[in-house]
Amino acid sequence: MRLRNAVIASASALLLALTLSNPAQAATGDFDYTYIGTGGISVNGSLADPNSGECINIPETVGNNFPALAPRNFTNATATVFLEADCDGDTYHVMTPGRILGGGIRLRSVIFS
Repeated sequence: MRLRNAVIASASALLLALTLSNPAQAATGDFDYTYIGTGGISVNGSLADPNSGECINIPETVGNNFPALAPRNFTNATATVFLEADCDGDTYHVMTPGRILGGGIRLRSVIFS
C-alpha cells in the first residue's frame, strides 16, 4: 500500500512539474507580409514561429505612418490581424492556416491561436 501511494505521489509531482515548466506555445511556420521601406519601396517581412496567445506588433510599422499589407499565414495556427497596434480596434481579419489576403488588407498587429 505504501509503495502504491509513493508511486502515485511521485507521478503526480512529475506531472505538476512538467505542467509548470511548459514553455509558451508557438505557431510553427512563417507569417509573411509586405511593408513600405525606405524610399517608398515595398519590402517583404516575416515572423518566424511566432508565439501563440501573444499580441505581436509588426516591427516595421512601429513609428511608421504606413501599416503593413498583404498578410500571408503560412503557420499552423489561426492568425487574427488588426489594423491598429496592440491588437486593438474594430478592424480585423481572421486567417486560417495557409490563407493569403490581398494587398488591400492593412495590419499593424497580429495574434495567433
